Amino acid sequence: MSVQSEVARRPADQLPVQELIGPEQRRYRYYRYFFQIVFRQKADTRGAVLLGADSLDELNRLASALVNDPDAVCGWASKHCAAFPAACTVALEIEISVNSIRRAMGWGNTLGSVAVHPRTLKLSRIDNGAPTPVEVDVRDPNALRLPLLPGDRIEWE
Repeated sequence: MSVQSEVARRPADQLPVQELIGPEQRRYRYYRYFFQIVFRQKADTRGAVLLGADSLDELNRLASALVNDPDAVCGWASKHCAAFPAACTVALEIEISVNSIRRAMGWGNTLGSVAVHPRTLKLSRIDNGAPTPVEVDVRDPNALRLPLLPGDRIEWE
């Protein structure tokens, strides 16, 4: 995970993005992003939340608790939660490799967004920590609708 501010002149009353996601929240293996959560203790403030955890089970438990009581999960001292102000825009990106070149892509992009009308295509996806080939039929237009995942390796012509 990395954070980057795209704002040249941020309002003085807003923290830099590097302080919104602290170092203790950047060390996790699993993350889940929520676009809008209502915090009752902050006068029904709405904001985005990033949860982090060491395991998928822990992340699922935190996510369930967040839905039921956001204020308890994302309290001041939370090491698992980064809450973003209502006026803050958060864009999620993933890193992939296309023809051996590393690229950052927006979350939700598809295979067809990087391999336009491919004649040949090889896709490797991380599975249990190792790249695993994924069979893709380039003649099938629906196959190119496959969502990209972090760490995907794509070779195409």
